[in-house]
Amino acid sequence: MSGSGTPRVFVVDDHAMVRTGVRAELGDAVTVVGEAPDADSAIAGIRATRPDVVLLDVHLPGGGGRAVLEALRAELPDVRWLALSVSDAAEDVIAVIRAGARGYVTKTISGPDLLDAVRRVADGDVVFSPRLAGFVLDAFAAGGAVAPEPAAEEATDPGLDLLSAREREVMQLLARGYTYREIGSRLFISVKTVESHASNVLRKLQLSNRNELTRWAATNRLL
Repeated sequence: MSGSGTPRVFVVDDHAMVRTGVRAELGDAVTVVGEAPDADSAIAGIRATRPDVVLLDVHLPGGGGRAVLEALRAELPDVRWLALSVSDAAEDVIAVIRAGARGYVTKTISGPDLLDAVRRVADGDVVFSPRLAGFVLDAFAAGGAVAPEPAAEEATDPGLDLLSAREREVMQLLARGYTYREIGSRLFISVKTVESHASNVLRKLQLSNRNELTRWAATNRLL
């Protein structure tokens, strides 16, 4: 991210009201460096501004969000892509993730959750709503790696055996995209306890972040 720690964001959506709404919701917590209504202008604008995160609609004039990703992903490897779409169809989610997006959220997301998603993607994490994460993990199990980057090194059974029953529960929910608060509510434990379990899971599996955990869990068909 930029030196100030404020993510630089480019917004791609064919509806001006949506772009305006996104700007308003994100406020001063990010720096919006540009916006575009279609694939061609998005490609040109992203190439010119090199943002930290692109908020990318899936359905756009001129080829859609996937066309933008495919045109720029190799050229701009440091740019992170977060799909923001009205669609929650499995084929849309999987297609844009295969093309290189780091996450997918729908336009029903709240402003604070959208800001959290942008920050997490900027920091290198992956972000899905729990339902959408299921689509991606199913695709992992059916056809191998979904994202274009090399999969994390597969964990061994001894690594899994190091996890307690509670740590396995936390691991599965983390990999599905749940927040610490949501995990705590589901398991009736405190957020601090969730954080402790999450730290233990990553340490025991020798993984560095949630992105690697999601890949590892999917590769080992644990979800």
